[in-house]
Amino acid sequence: MADLRLTEDGLHYWDGRQWVSTLSPDGRFRWNGSAWVPNATTALGAYASQEPGRMVRAPTPWTQPMQNAVAGLNAITIIYLIVLATLLSSEVSQLFTQGLQQSQAQNPNVSPPPAQLVNGLTTFFSFVFWGGSLLGSVVCVLVIIGALKRWTWMFYFVLVFGALSTIGLPFGLIGAIQRSTIPGIPSVAAWESWLQVLYGIASAALFVWMVIALVRYGPWATMKEYHWPVVPPAPAS
Repeated sequence: MADLRLTEDGLHYWDGRQWVSTLSPDGRFRWNGSAWVPNATTALGAYASQEPGRMVRAPTPWTQPMQNAVAGLNAITIIYLIVLATLLSSEVSQLFTQGLQQSQAQNPNVSPPPAQLVNGLTTFFSFVFWGGSLLGSVVCVLVIIGALKRWTWMFYFVLVFGALSTIGLPFGLIGAIQRSTIPGIPSVAAWESWLQVLYGIASAALFVWMVIALVRYGPWATMKEYHWPVVPPAPAS
């Protein structure tokens, strides 16, 4: 320690060949010749030229619950898509069968369409329903991964789809009421419509929460902060 030659400001020492900084890159530690000690006396301006800390996004108490909510809602969406594809495929087949029966009853002299045509149409619509279900499930899996890893772009992706779902919620509610009160309306059953409304409500609630979190904290309810090394640098040579 006695042989350590320091400059007047204490920021550099002579190692026998050149002047070397006594400060760690973040300015929080000082080399005294044998060990790194906390630097409590050097002013900020003395080491302002040193490498600054790294800006990171730190989680808040809202972060983990929001990640879990997004992942959970999309897991439920996968199940919902599979169930919906099954129900719609079955309903399309029943609609074609009922339509043929009514047509034959009203026009007994008209030959019914070939069975191959009916089966082909049924298969086509089933393919469309299951294809849409598969594509939607892949997107949901990607959203789950992005939510758990807190991808920033995924946050805004979910936010946009949440906004679209919220905008469509009133129309879904009107459709569900009509199917429940007016008989003879085609398309999905009334209970399926109300299931879509419940999903829309959950999605809208998540959307509102994410907007509040974005304004209050940032993406995924995380806050910007500087990250400084906790462990002192390696001893100087």
